Amino acid sequence: MQKYGVTHRLATPYHPQTSGQVEVSNRGLKRILERTVGENRASWSDKLDDALWAFRTAYKTPIGCTPYKLVYEKACHLPIELEHKAYWAFKYANFDLKTAGDHRKVQINELNELRDQAYENS
Repeated sequence: MQKYGVTHRLATPYHPQTSGQVEVSNRGLKRILERTVGENRASWSDKLDDALWAFRTAYKTPIGCTPYKLVYEKACHLPIELEHKAYWAFKYANFDLKTAGDHRKVQINELNELRDQAYENS
């Protein structure tokens, strides 16, 4: 690189420690762990997966999205969001649980009959 007069300088993408980004991320993760673990600090390893998930799915202003979206290039659908959407669709269709259950039982019985017919014809 000296041959071409290029000087190599470490920047944030190459060396995150120089800008303090690692410390900022670790501080945020530590804050989440402190709040979830509480007084009993012995169980921090049990809560680590949940803390990492919360950290990775939280919106970060500097990057303008969640770390999850940055890595996977799509939004993360949290289980509670899916449950809410399913409940909304269920409510929107004006189904009650008994009617939906009866309808599903009929579908399963029809599927069993089709399977039996296919077995007999083979």
